[in-house]
This record gives sequence, C-alpha cells and structure tokens, in this order.
Amino acid sequence: MLRDVETKQLRALLAVAEEGSFGRAAERLGFTQSAISQQIASLERVVGDKVFDRPGGPKRVELTPTGEVVLRYATSMLAELRIAEDNLRSLRAGEVGRLVVGSFQSISVNVLPTVVGQLRSERPGLAVRCVEDDENDSLVARLLADELDLTFLIGDPRHPDLHTVALLVDPFVLVTPGSAGAPDTNPAALDGVAMIGQSPCACQLAIDESLREFGVVPDYVFRSNDNSAVQAMVRAGMGCAILPHLAVDAGDPGVVVSQLQPPLPPRVIVLARRRGRTLPPAADRFAELAISVCQALQLPEYEPQLTA
Repeated sequence: MLRDVETKQLRALLAVAEEGSFGRAAERLGFTQSAISQQIASLERVVGDKVFDRPGGPKRVELTPTGEVVLRYATSMLAELRIAEDNLRSLRAGEVGRLVVGSFQSISVNVLPTVVGQLRSERPGLAVRCVEDDENDSLVARLLADELDLTFLIGDPRHPDLHTVALLVDPFVLVTPGSAGAPDTNPAALDGVAMIGQSPCACQLAIDESLREFGVVPDYVFRSNDNSAVQAMVRAGMGCAILPHLAVDAGDPGVVVSQLQPPLPPRVIVLARRRGRTLPPAADRFAELAISVCQALQLPEYEPQLTA
C-alpha cells in the first residue's frame, strides 16, 4: 500500500501529528487547512484506513493504530530524505565523494602532491585515490574503462572518446656529472657517449627517436624507470642522461642541467577525461588546481607553444 504514498502526504501526516491540529499543521507548512485535509484524505485512501481520529472542537486530533504505523514509516523516510538532500548538496559543492586520478612518476613527484594537498584542504570529506603508471596506453585504457576519473598523460592521444586540456610543455634537458665541467649541449655530440636511460616507455622512445634524427646511436650503460636513480648514476659519473625537465632535481649540486641546442621536441603534458561521463564536481576543481600548479612550473620560453 505504501508504494503509492507521496512525500507531501507524509509531511502533512507528520505535521498534523506533531501539532495536534490541521490548522496549526497548515500554518507550519505554509498551506491552507483545506490543502492539508486533502493530503490526509488522499493518504487515508492509499492506506485504506483512517490515520487520525478527529474529536472536533479544541481537542487534539489523535493517531489511529494505522496512523501510528504510517507515522513511523514517515519519520524514517523523511529523515533519510533529509540525509540524501544534505549529501547531494555536499556532492554538488565538491565536499564529498570519490575521485580517482591517474598519474606518472614526474607528475606524482612535482605536481600531484600540491594539487591533492590543496584539494583536500578545501574539501576534507573528499576521498582521493591516485594510480601511477608510466605507460600512456595503460592510463588511457583505464580511463576509458571508467577505472579513472581523470588522468595525466604525455601528449594528446587524439582519441574521439577523450577530452584533454594541455597543462605543461616540458622540454628535454641534458644532465651531466658536475665534475665533468661545461657540457657540449648539441645532441649530435652524444654519439658514442655513455648514457643513462630508462627502460622503453613513451618518453624514452621519443628521446631515442629524436637522437637518431641527429645521427646518434645511444650507448646506454644503465637503465632505470626511477628518475632519481638515473640522476644518481649521472652524479656518480657513469654517464650523462636526457630527461624531461620536470623529472630532474635541478637543485642537485652533483649534476649540471643544460638546455639542449638544438632542442629535442618537448613533451606536452595533458589532463584527460572520458567524454560523455558525468564526473564528481570535485573533478573540475582538481583540473583548475592542476592548471594553476603547472603554470607555475612552466618555463617562460615554452608558454607560447603551450598556448598554441
């Protein structure tokens, strides 16, 4: 029977029960007394029995046994609705919910902590989960499978189901041992030079392809997907390395970080989401913060390229 009960009928029932009269219930809810009477009459038709005894005069109306059962249901249901309304308001404000973000190593070190820290300080009730993967294809696949809400990527995958926004143009730089003096920054000079590199990944493949265009066959004496390990081996004098600027600890006194001349084509870091999927409102704030943090990291000479 209660499947057909309307919320406005339950609100009228609760108001009459608490106020003890139809008139005072009408004042409380901002309706006329006849409107409240109609709501209660409709409720009684739905449940098939009276919910109030009406003694008349100044005496309070009283719940019938049926009315007491329906009132317990009304109290519980209206309380749940209030909770749902509060949760929806918090969700729309981005204060609660869950956000899952994909990342890769250099973003995880230099961008993600600042963005997540600011977001959590603004919205402490928001649950943020971060997933790291150095393979672009893997991050794209997880985004398309809705395992991620947003993900940082290297370059625009040009996928019709993805929407991307460019965040940062990140040039490749030459990292050499500090003890070796001023380096030759022409990429062509690296032919036959011992180098430290990463295992094959999007960035490393781009570096190797660019070096081949300069006639260089890289001689890698050590490989690691840990950027700090690559830099540590350079510091130890084992070789030089080409790394994205964002992946380098430029404050390391044991290495020299130099711009390549002529430069290798830089990588562009983007933030992607799946088209057609409604994300938690906090996702938009995450994107705003990511843009702001990356703008602060952008080397000035690459700003026009990012705008284009």
